[in-house]
Amino acid sequence: HHAHDMTRGRNRLITHERATPHHRERDLTPSQRATPDQLWKLTRPDNQHDKLTRDNLLDLEEHHLVRIESVQDDQRQVWVLTKRGHSEAKKLLEPKGIRVSVLREEKYDPVTGKLLGTGYDDHAAAVTSTAAELHRAGIGHRLGFQTEIGHRLGNGYVQRADLVVRAPASGVPVMLLEIDRRTEDAHDLVPKLHRYWQWGRLLPPDADKHTVDLARSRPDAIEHIDHDKRLWRRIYPPTGREGLAPVAFVFADTTDTKVANTVAVLEEAGRPYWAPRRYDTYHRGITALDYGQAVPVLVTTLEQLQEHGADAAVWRRLGRTGDQTLTAALDNPDGDDLYRRQAARADAEEKQHRAAEREARRPVCTECGQRFTDQRWEETTTRDPWKSGNPYMCRTCWTDYLAGREAAAEAARLQAAAPPEPEDDHAQEPVKLRGLFRRRT
Repeated sequence: HHAHDMTRGRNRLITHERATPHHRERDLTPSQRATPDQLWKLTRPDNQHDKLTRDNLLDLEEHHLVRIESVQDDQRQVWVLTKRGHSEAKKLLEPKGIRVSVLREEKYDPVTGKLLGTGYDDHAAAVTSTAAELHRAGIGHRLGFQTEIGHRLGNGYVQRADLVVRAPASGVPVMLLEIDRRTEDAHDLVPKLHRYWQWGRLLPPDADKHTVDLARSRPDAIEHIDHDKRLWRRIYPPTGREGLAPVAFVFADTTDTKVANTVAVLEEAGRPYWAPRRYDTYHRGITALDYGQAVPVLVTTLEQLQEHGADAAVWRRLGRTGDQTLTAALDNPDGDDLYRRQAARADAEEKQHRAAEREARRPVCTECGQRFTDQRWEETTTRDPWKSGNPYMCRTCWTDYLAGREAAAEAARLQAAAPPEPEDDHAQEPVKLRGLFRRRT
């Protein structure tokens, strides 16, 4: 890169966003410091090593745009903007809405002449390294990383996220990260998780009166208010998954035992905030879980990210066993999608069950033995019985019965109305006489 391009890349990549419901502005991190290794992964992750980054830093140094602030015990150089570089960065970035923070001036001890303010915050370094590993794995654009993002609660307390990443192209629209370097007790992380959960349940200051009244009606009423109407959706985009904005705890420079103990505490004491619930449904056989009000919580270590890459199976979701890739850990295969499938299947089975029970109750004609049609069944149960006729006969048999009865009645009527046949006495008498008085020969 040209020296100016390198300056542009350096100052865009480590930014944080001060977010309010109505306004956002981006700042550089207060330190404005980074090592060549971090800059390499943040600006040119496609390179095999940081040589190009180091060459560019030397070029920028010749132009008096950057300087080496300190050298760590492990010989890592920490670079920082000079006054001239800071001024140029403002010209490049502030017109684009990215405000550069104050200059780190060179101050010396008046007695010893030693450069002051060169202590490199290991926590800030771990935050930058985490962003670098994510970017190296293709998760997030340089402008998609912000540090020290404040989340103000209803009581005025501000919970600051160490790092926020937006990587929609990688399936991670937003993720809040907390970096822990053995400086916090495991039990101190649980209240932090609680505060993220509380923040996700807040309404924006300009919420309509109906929504506010509903939220105040009872403690759990906020759960019946859609996420689109909550404060967190004013700040962050939809996650594309159930629940609130995900939170990841990245542990650095610590032991496996301490990580395991800390995760166990988070998993047990933080269960009300990360755990899904059973669906409130009348369906039977539903195993899907409701993640709608939960904070998805992931854990990993910076060492795992550096060794295997942030796109590898190095993320563990609380409530699950084993490591997964980032998107797999964020997904909810036993959540809403499974519920819809199970509910649809349960509906179909229930419908079949009701249909079978109804068929078992369907009447049978006492004449022909055939089951009633739906129309005939309805006629015999809901209509005028004088019109529907014998409720134990199907329509065909009942019609035949009526036709036969009518035919019999008509025959009887015709027979009763017919005159008697006349008797022929003259025709019969001579025959009788001839039979009685015939001549003998």
